[in-house]
Amino acid sequence: MSIQTWPLAERPREKLLEKGAIYLSDAELLAIFLRTGCKGKSAVDLARELISHFGSLRDLLNAGQEEFCAVHGLGVAKYVQLKACLELGSRYLGERLGEEDTLSEPAHTHAYLTHKLRDRKQEVFACLFLNSKNQVLGYKELFHGTLTTNAVYPREVVRQALDYNAASVIFSHNHPSGYAKPSQADKILTEKLVNALAMVEIRVLDHIIIGDGEIFSFAQKVLL
Repeated sequence: MSIQTWPLAERPREKLLEKGAIYLSDAELLAIFLRTGCKGKSAVDLARELISHFGSLRDLLNAGQEEFCAVHGLGVAKYVQLKACLELGSRYLGERLGEEDTLSEPAHTHAYLTHKLRDRKQEVFACLFLNSKNQVLGYKELFHGTLTTNAVYPREVVRQALDYNAASVIFSHNHPSGYAKPSQADKILTEKLVNALAMVEIRVLDHIIIGDGEIFSFAQKVLL
């Protein structure tokens, strides 16, 4: 049955306009993106099938081009549009961080870093550089691979912080295993970086570990 034959209150677009995007299901939001269904299926039906095919909405959004385009009803144009939408969301979160005090809105910082790092297949060590008002000057991924005290170079971290003229920094890295609890190596590395930056009077406000649906904040656990 075509969506056009549905009652107005049940159509995804009209429902979004009346109630807001937050009230739509994953399939309804995806249906708006897809715009049309295929023979015998509404856009919502197709969206439900796609989410089921990939396992979850998250897995669908993270699918590579070949895997995504192999599904009937999708293609390169949809893949490009989807990746553009995801990047717009990331940049929106980044701009919000640049306009606010990160210490007063830690949830926004956590959301941004989760978006950036949660689905990475290898460990990534990143840094938010902040000014004296705790507003973000920039985000940069500095190291990739298994993170140890020998893999992350304090001298390079200090150099990058000075290049940004940062007053403080927030470190973050992901745990591809999904568990956000810090290892002993994470704790040693954090202490080493705190001491290195203290030499140039740059504060470390937090080190946030991103897991799968969970985070660990060194600052919230009073480990800094």
